[in-house]
Amino acid sequence: MIHWAGRIEKELEKVLQHVTGAQQMRSIYNEKKSQFEIKRNNPRDLVERVARDISKLLNSKRKALEKLAREAEQLQKEHVWQDGNPLETSSSLELEFVDDPNFKNKVNYSSSAVQIPTDIYKGSPVILNELNWTQALERVFIENRREDSSLRWQVFGSATGMTRYYPATPWRAPNKIDLYDVRRRPWYIQGASSPKDMVIIVDVSGSVSGLTLKLMKTSVVEMLDTLSDDDYVNVASFNEKAVFVVDCFRTLVQANVRNKKIFKEAVMRMQAKGTTDYKSGFTFAFEQLLNESNAPRANCNKMIMMFTDGGEDRAQDIFEKYNWPNKTVRVFTFSVGQHNYDVTPLQWIACANKGYYFEIPSIGAIRINTQEYLDVLGRPMVLAGTKAKQVLWTNVYQDALGLGLVITGTMPVFNLTADTNQLILGVMGVDIAINEIKKKTPTYRLGANGYTFAIDPNGYVLLHPNLRPKVDPPVTLDFLDAELQDSNKEEIRRQMIDGKSGQRKIKTLIKSVDEASHQYMKLNHDPKYLGLVLPTYSENHIKANLSDQILQVQCKYSWVYPTSFTLCLYYSLASLEYCNDLELSNNNTEFLLNFIALMEKVTPDSKQCDNLLLHNLILDTGIIRQLVEKVWKNKDLNTYGFLAVFAATDGGITRVFPNKAAETWEEDPEPFNATYYRRSLDNKGYIFRAPYRTARDEQLNPENDTVGILVSTALEMTIGGKTIKPAVVGVKLDLEAWTDKFKILASNHTDSRQGSNTCGPNRGCEMDCEANSDDLLCYLVDDGGFLIMSNQKDDWNKVGMFFSDVDPYLMYALYNNSFYNSKQSFDYQSVCERMPNSEAGAAPRGVFVPTIADFANLAWWTSAAVDAEGIDSKERSCVMIQTQYFFSNLSSSYYILQDCGNCSRSVSVSLCRLIHAKRINNTNLLFVVAEKMPCNTCEIEKLSQEEKECILFFFLHIENTSDCGRGHSFRPSLYTLLLIQLLLLYPAVSPHILSLLH
Repeated sequence: MIHWAGRIEKELEKVLQHVTGAQQMRSIYNEKKSQFEIKRNNPRDLVERVARDISKLLNSKRKALEKLAREAEQLQKEHVWQDGNPLETSSSLELEFVDDPNFKNKVNYSSSAVQIPTDIYKGSPVILNELNWTQALERVFIENRREDSSLRWQVFGSATGMTRYYPATPWRAPNKIDLYDVRRRPWYIQGASSPKDMVIIVDVSGSVSGLTLKLMKTSVVEMLDTLSDDDYVNVASFNEKAVFVVDCFRTLVQANVRNKKIFKEAVMRMQAKGTTDYKSGFTFAFEQLLNESNAPRANCNKMIMMFTDGGEDRAQDIFEKYNWPNKTVRVFTFSVGQHNYDVTPLQWIACANKGYYFEIPSIGAIRINTQEYLDVLGRPMVLAGTKAKQVLWTNVYQDALGLGLVITGTMPVFNLTADTNQLILGVMGVDIAINEIKKKTPTYRLGANGYTFAIDPNGYVLLHPNLRPKVDPPVTLDFLDAELQDSNKEEIRRQMIDGKSGQRKIKTLIKSVDEASHQYMKLNHDPKYLGLVLPTYSENHIKANLSDQILQVQCKYSWVYPTSFTLCLYYSLASLEYCNDLELSNNNTEFLLNFIALMEKVTPDSKQCDNLLLHNLILDTGIIRQLVEKVWKNKDLNTYGFLAVFAATDGGITRVFPNKAAETWEEDPEPFNATYYRRSLDNKGYIFRAPYRTARDEQLNPENDTVGILVSTALEMTIGGKTIKPAVVGVKLDLEAWTDKFKILASNHTDSRQGSNTCGPNRGCEMDCEANSDDLLCYLVDDGGFLIMSNQKDDWNKVGMFFSDVDPYLMYALYNNSFYNSKQSFDYQSVCERMPNSEAGAAPRGVFVPTIADFANLAWWTSAAVDAEGIDSKERSCVMIQTQYFFSNLSSSYYILQDCGNCSRSVSVSLCRLIHAKRINNTNLLFVVAEKMPCNTCEIEKLSQEEKECILFFFLHIENTSDCGRGHSFRPSLYTLLLIQLLLLYPAVSPHILSLLH
């Protein structure tokens, strides 16, 4: 077996070196070393440069925001209120829209547009007056764009729910039914109030049942949606005593998407029983808010939200003990459901504690009444004036108008009229696309596996290669969740949040173990923190120094001449912004044509082009052309069992030969994004990768289907004492041809097959992988535990599968004997199919009959639509867990005796099989030879690397507080309500009554 492994090593090394031309490519680089220099990357200089550029970007948007907020306050102050229709003389505009790739939308730059929530009456005087004075914001929007053409959406979100945005674009609802309300968007919530510590207490006494309980649960869920990552929250249910709805949340927890989801699921499981005791609920809430715990919290606004169906107790002694006379905690009360209780105690509780009283008689009142408390929290901000007018930046979220991932700068807009009611007018917002921030990072200089990242004061990532939200609202991703666990990274995160700068070199694991330098610092004037990761092999980079003459010749023969044009189309070119006017495209051929057309118009030294990128691209093109001419064209790939040979460079070029193979090349045309490229840089030697398959995939036909195994290696070289990895070369093996060669190499004869002997288990000679395939299993398995090659005919369709799906007993033996180690990783941004709703209560579900008030209220229809939309949705956010396998430090040959126990009842002795395993040097392959299992009844734990869902168990004394809510003046009699409900219920129950009569 050792002899076979040695033959495989030698054959791979000889053939791959010969065909890829790796050594010749090194020689070409050495010949051209007068055309480039090797520059050293200084991590601190890089991170400081990126920090300056991003701070400059944010500062330009801050100026636009401040101007918008200032102008909006002045416009509203000068506006004269009109009780009639202030828009009587205006007419709707027919606008022409043009495609703008910057917005990924059709836009009109001469106008703004307005969106009004479905449940708000568009003809009300408040809305019409607001439409009137905000119309003048168009002038400011246009001026801002003229001063900064990189501005994206400029938006004013009003406290009434109206949104005015610029430039104008046709509104598109994110769902089938337009439920968009700007007051529910994360950027509005953050800008409209200061950070909050909130305790929600829910009355679950016996009187709360049926529809009232459902309304209460839905109200709490909607209340949770008004909180952002800057807020902290806890939820408790109470009757005679108060209990946590989530038992493991014993203190206030951050109101991020993940925690809110856990709260919502627990709230929907609440059951009603017992009697009401307000004192138990309020005592619980005050102790949560006022205790001296070391647990993190907002430490700004403190509030209690109580949901109840009513009661007589005012719990005055509790407020005297905990909240008076300073009233540091606001209390908001919500009367839920249709009842005849006296609401005076609830009104008194809210008014006596600087809060507000709300009524939620039906489902249609939930959305509006669970968000209006934000107006009350705006009072101190208005009184604080300029001190409260700060630009805040949100976390990453999906733009509602299709811009993709964005962050938004927000600033509150205050009412400056003389008779001010201490309420904010709304929030001004300016978007920045995450892609704009990415452009400020020197991707090329960092290499394929280097990257920049940014976090906010909560430790959530703003920028990171693993930030890929798939649902809206996106799950906020902590820096530690975006990276594989490491105590050093915990320290880096803590120091970044503390605003410290530093550098640390640590080992990382991403399919391999490698060393990388982590540099970090704080952005100027912004609560964001920037970090940079630079692998050791990316500490140097190539900078081409091509003269004008060489540039002209290179461009002429590389791109423009018709004789070279066809050849050019067999290159893949990274879709990078080489020049400002270069139109990007996901289609490689289209992008190449755009690039060639631009090169005919501009010179590579043009100021509109990135000289470093463009010069290196031209240098790499010349090097690869020589590689093709000197090496690849002289090789008959079929002779070696190869389907293709390829090379990719840091400059962004990928060349596949022959041209026929280039036409079916499926790898990412941008080397920095290609898996094979990144893995080759991180590992030494040849990296084998088979097309990934699972047992559920369709069967392949060996006669018609060609399977290619990708083999790649990084070109490592030292020039002037500096080591670089400027390119990756490789081949695509023909699986069928190399399976035959593999069996010959792992046999007792040569290619000529002279002297071949067939041995069996009971014969004196040694068995081999070709002649004894019925008795002997021979495999090549990669470092991740995936099958690359086998001597078994039936394994043709299993190449690319996780080895445990091919031979679970053998994979278990390899893992159990430390050939492989494992590590679990969690994906907190995954999407799963929505699970059917289940009612946790033991009682049967009641029939919901809408009231007359519901039918008359448009909001009922939209709230009902929320329920329907949620039920019909096929996707939900979830956490996925995956076990990844990788080679241990074992490098020698090992023999394993696998004891299968008493496999057969008719055999009284234990059966075993012998296993040999050895690493193939200079590759990521493990050569495994084993006898066939005598039987398949061994009890083992089948290893798996497939993702599966991880189930989680679970300020100012002069403030005017006289306006604290009141009940509705109209309250129909109990008999009237009962009669209406019976009339509405009749159609639903009449068929059952008739069936009983018959």
